Amino acid sequence: MTVQNSGAILVVGGYGVVGAQIVRLLRKRNAEVPLWLGGRNPEKGKALAEELGNATPVHLDAEATDPLGELSAPPELVLTAVNDPGDRVLLAAVRAGIPIVDITRWTARVQRAVLRLSAEELRAPVVLASSWMGGMASIAAAAGAQRVAPVERIEIDICYALADQSGSDSVEYMDRLGFPFETTEDGRDRLSYPLTDGKTVQFPDGQKATTYRFDTPEQATLPRFLGAATVSSRIGYDSASAGAMLVALKRTGVLRLLQRDRFTSWRRALLHSSGDGDRATFVVEIHGKSDSVRAEVVDPEGQAHLTAVGAVVAAERALGLDGRAAAGARVWFPEQFPDPEEGLATARNLGVEIAIQ
Repeated sequence: MTVQNSGAILVVGGYGVVGAQIVRLLRKRNAEVPLWLGGRNPEKGKALAEELGNATPVHLDAEATDPLGELSAPPELVLTAVNDPGDRVLLAAVRAGIPIVDITRWTARVQRAVLRLSAEELRAPVVLASSWMGGMASIAAAAGAQRVAPVERIEIDICYALADQSGSDSVEYMDRLGFPFETTEDGRDRLSYPLTDGKTVQFPDGQKATTYRFDTPEQATLPRFLGAATVSSRIGYDSASAGAMLVALKRTGVLRLLQRDRFTSWRRALLHSSGDGDRATFVVEIHGKSDSVRAEVVDPEGQAHLTAVGAVVAAERALGLDGRAAAGARVWFPEQFPDPEEGLATARNLGVEIAIQ
């Protein structure tokens, strides 16, 4: 027997720092869509649900055997804004034929998800939008790639504002700073090391920072889907002393030592301090054989907002709320969306400043 679809968009972690931004943006753009705010403590989502209207906090434990089992009906789409460490939300949605957008995975978990999904029958789209800021870096790269094709090299540089607001789960990518990772250089796999190969970058908001290599999923996906022979991601900080401290910890071996489980709380306190908010900034340089373009992205409302924008772009693409037919039943990455310029237009509509030149 087929159970009637609720028509709701379920945001797992829908009342967290990023999740709350997502549901507010979804409501702004889709006034009639029911929103479910999923989490272990739905009482915490009551005030936000009342603010949104046509929204309901629902109990959901991402680590439960059947995370979607308590829902009254299947949602129209699942969007995960908190980590899904056992892939239980992902697999529950896939096996129920529910479209899902995931914005929470670092590279190894993206690769694991793709491997697990290869054994599943996909009846709805699976959008893995875990590249920088909910896939916005990949969308910007894809838009630039259309202008210089064929693409030879893509460089992504990020300026991380220490005073910016971020969710507790977002710090997990910082946990990867102690480990090497694979990149693609001149068409060959290369083992890269975090906090190395520094370069000075001028960002569009006037900030100048030294950026260093770090692990992001788009370094694995952009070579395949955009054809770039070399892809690199680097991150720097609006505080020169913070960047210098991390590099020193790396060079002395202290950062690797801090990866041990017993140092988790201390390490995260060192690497992550969610402030009241600041602007989020990154640039993407796309180089072809004879031409180059530079995409500059600034979100005055910060990284939580920019990540939420990426999530909304992915959700609307999955369901066809962007005016096109809904995405097909397969695994998607943001750089594969049919028209990346449409994604950038949505982001601009939501207050993100984007220039490609």
